Amino acid sequence: MSSDEEQDHPRRRFAEELRSARELHEDGPLTQTELAKRTRTSKSTISRLETTDCPIPPELPELFDQVFATNGKFKALYEACIAADFPAVYRRRMELELQADSIWEWSSSVVPGLLQTAPYAGVLLGKGSPRATKEEIAASVRKRLARQKILRSSAPPDLRVILCESVLMRLIGGREVMREQLGTLLDQHNTPTTHVRILPIGAEAHLLLDSSASFITLPNRRAPVICVEAYYTAGIIEDPERVKAAVRAYTDLMGEALSAKQSADLIVKYMEKL
Repeated sequence: MSSDEEQDHPRRRFAEELRSARELHEDGPLTQTELAKRTRTSKSTISRLETTDCPIPPELPELFDQVFATNGKFKALYEACIAADFPAVYRRRMELELQADSIWEWSSSVVPGLLQTAPYAGVLLGKGSPRATKEEIAASVRKRLARQKILRSSAPPDLRVILCESVLMRLIGGREVMREQLGTLLDQHNTPTTHVRILPIGAEAHLLLDSSASFITLPNRRAPVICVEAYYTAGIIEDPERVKAAVRAYTDLMGEALSAKQSADLIVKYMEKL
């Protein structure tokens, strides 16, 4: 990152805004120690946040907004920091997810990121970056799980997920990790805006077989944007004909997938085997 890019990076802006808010507090300047007490953290954490020497603990931005009455500014800066750390395709995907009316997910290999548990995500990210330290993997897990906040918002998108049965069979991270992950799938399956369906392992070949795909529909836009991923590659498809073909393929998958009850029963069956 160049010096100009570093200066403009949201992480640098977060640090500068924090220092400014603390020093210009309306009731008089706050020391780092005083701010730490008000936000139930340590002086060293505040100091390191102001010098960009540590990741931003996810619980602190909202507390800063409360202390400084900044109406969500630090929360927005934190979200921008998370997004800026992803490659361009992933940044755009996250921006689209934040605006989405509905998201359709298909995966033949793993549980999609929007429904992953921290241990499950940690195993996948660790395998993808074998030279990464535990701290780096933990930071990547936090970034991935931060996307899930859209499902807990006051107006979450309608989330439809189709998983190949092989996703339930694949023992990622050991029995305990997989049992927790399947339990999370069940919990999400029972929410009003999330629907999980399982495609039987014996289903016919289809257009989306060799990749995962996310169909993201935005307000006032009929056709979705499609985000696809494969081994170390990712892309966004907006070409009308390709989008139309992929939507048709997803609709066909939905027709072949098990019913909601059958899908839940199958998840329970695999949990009981663990």
